[in-house]
Amino acid sequence: MFTGIIKAKGTIRTMETRGGDVRLSVQSDGLPWSDYELGESIAVNGVCLTAVALREDGFDTDVSVETLDVTALGGLAVGSPVNLEPAISLGERLGGHLVSGHVDCTGRVVTRDTDARSIRLTIEIPKDYARYVAKKGSVCLDGVSLTVNEVSGNRFELNIIPHTADVTIIGDYASGTVVNVEVDLLARYLERLLDKDGDDLSIDFLKANGYA
Repeated sequence: MFTGIIKAKGTIRTMETRGGDVRLSVQSDGLPWSDYELGESIAVNGVCLTAVALREDGFDTDVSVETLDVTALGGLAVGSPVNLEPAISLGERLGGHLVSGHVDCTGRVVTRDTDARSIRLTIEIPKDYARYVAKKGSVCLDGVSLTVNEVSGNRFELNIIPHTADVTIIGDYASGTVVNVEVDLLARYLERLLDKDGDDLSIDFLKANGYA
């Protein structure tokens, strides 16, 4: 699990095709990467990946065909900046919201405007996923935990404060940028409960399962 609070930025050092998959080599001086262990999970632009090699200045990870198909990682190139977050430890502060690193879809930046000292973004996502996004709810873009300001159809608006723009790749977003989107976990599980067969869904059922 992750929190959506980016711990470091990095860049893609190499991208090597291996039998249809891709091995990414990420360079980052933001964390002591050699202190982590092989097999640990690291979120790269919000995508949960496994470290297969660790160095003082970064790590390597394999990206499967499935992950390339459903995320924006396939659009990266050597030199591309990326957001990085290692998996959380027990007892760590949950500064954002619970994030699984399992990207639901990709979205597109429609507009980028200045709003006082902040950046206002309009993001468009596929209609099938728009129902999971709610005003003042949480959403994760490229691994960054954000709060939704407004929703209209399959578009939503976000305000990016200067700190977030500085310490993540969101500061580089422009109209047309493709981003990884993970909707709130609660929305996904609540939908699953509502899809239950029969008439036994009630407030007592929701309470018993931790949703009310």
